[in-house]
Amino acid sequence: MTETRKFTAATRLIAALLLAGAALQPPAQGEERALPAPTQDEPAGAATSETAVLAGGCFWGVQGVFQHVQGVSSAVSGYAGGDKQTAGYEMVSSGMTGHAESVRVTFDPHKISYGRILQIYFSVAHDPTQLNRQGPDHGTQYRSAIFPMSEAQAATATAYIAQLNEAHAFDRPVVTRVEPGRTFYPAEAYHQDFLARNPTYPYIVINDLPKVENLQRLFPTLYRAEPVLVATAGAGN
Repeated sequence: MTETRKFTAATRLIAALLLAGAALQPPAQGEERALPAPTQDEPAGAATSETAVLAGGCFWGVQGVFQHVQGVSSAVSGYAGGDKQTAGYEMVSSGMTGHAESVRVTFDPHKISYGRILQIYFSVAHDPTQLNRQGPDHGTQYRSAIFPMSEAQAATATAYIAQLNEAHAFDRPVVTRVEPGRTFYPAEAYHQDFLARNPTYPYIVINDLPKVENLQRLFPTLYRAEPVLVATAGAGN
């Protein structure tokens, strides 16, 4: 299975720890914190559905986080930043396509704003201070990036990054890129709902389940216990 690449390093880490007789503890995520809300947010408007496309390392964890957010109707793993003909896992994994593993989040802006989506993204979904990597994953395909769907989204994202950097919200600068004008392409079916379907995979246990736990801890009013799944929503297109 191609997805084995994602947790090979984690499996080796577990084996080493067990051989050493050490207790297995998830590595400290370090950057999870309840960040201030954006001072500039996108107005809701009349629409009842809006889309955000976000990249923050392996899409399994980012998708898993947003599937547990109130007001989100769909979270789909996929690729953004490159061309349609290279939007496949094997090619994207080369780091040469321009794509980043991304998640398309569909939400009701009257229940949760775009700014609040970004607040969760920066607070718990990934570490925005890591350049071209997240945890054990390295390469531009794991970069921190926002793919705005409108000028209003681009303005909100750019202003929020500046706000966080000016406030020194993290110990290091936020390196998240804002990349407008990119198309999102859904990933292969076996990547969808991966966290929900494989909660005991070593990679998920170490890297991604803590993100969902931090969502519940830091944003209790926005947390939903039952995730909204691609498999039941039919949102994989």
